[in-house]
Amino acid sequence: IVFVTGEESYRSEESMPLMARILSKQGFKCTVLFAIDPKDGTINPMVKDNIPGLEALETADLMVAFLRWRELPDEQMKRIVDYAESGKPIVGIRNATHPFKYVKRPDSPYAKYDSGSKDPAGGWGRLVLGETWVSHYGKNLVESTRCDGVGMHPILKGIPKSFWIPDDVYGIGTLNGDCTPLLLGQPLVGWKPDDQPNPDKKAIPIAWTKTYSGAKGKAARVFTTTMGHGDAFK
Repeated sequence: IVFVTGEESYRSEESMPLMARILSKQGFKCTVLFAIDPKDGTINPMVKDNIPGLEALETADLMVAFLRWRELPDEQMKRIVDYAESGKPIVGIRNATHPFKYVKRPDSPYAKYDSGSKDPAGGWGRLVLGETWVSHYGKNLVESTRCDGVGMHPILKGIPKSFWIPDDVYGIGTLNGDCTPLLLGQPLVGWKPDDQPNPDKKAIPIAWTKTYSGAKGKAARVFTTTMGHGDAFK
C-alpha cells in the first residue's frame, strides 16, 4: 500500500503514517510519501511541487491519495497517472477530489487533470474518484457530521449504522460515473455528537465506490470519502 500525501489543511502527514502503522501490524507493507522541501529535506505540506518516491507505485497493490492542489513535475505526475490508468485500486480521501491545480505550468501535458479542468470536466478528481472540489456544504469547523450507512455493502461490515465524526461535509455536484453511495453525511448545527441536524441541509453522499477504466481497459475499484479531518481520524 502506498500512501501519497500532500495537502496543507487536514494533517494527512500525521494521520496517514498512523494508518500505515496500524495496517502494517495486519501484514501489509506500507509506504508513506510526503511533500518534501527540497531545500532541507523536511516534510512540508506547503511545498506543492515535490513528492519524491512515487516510483513505489510501480509495485503497489493499492494507492491511497490524500492530496490537495499539487502541481508536480511531469516525471512525478506521470507515476500517479500511470498507476491510475493501470486498473489497480485507489482510495481517495477528503481533498483528493481536487488533487491537482496547474498555475505555473498550464502547458504541461498533465494540466488537463487540474481540478477546474473542462476536459475532462473536473479533472482527475471527478474522472477517477467521482467528484472534484465544489464547496464546504457543512460550515467548516462549525457544523460536524452524522454519518448514516446506505445498504449492506461489505465495506460497511462492522460499522455502526449511524455515527458522529468531528468533520464537515463537502458539497458535491453530480457524482460522475457508476458511483454507489455508502455513507450519507447530515450536517449538524454544532461540533458535538448531540447537536441537532441543520434543518436547512439534507444529507448528501460522503463516501462511495465506483469503477474507473483506464488506458488498459481494466476497471479499477475506487473508494472515495470526502471526510478526513485530522480529528475525525482519532
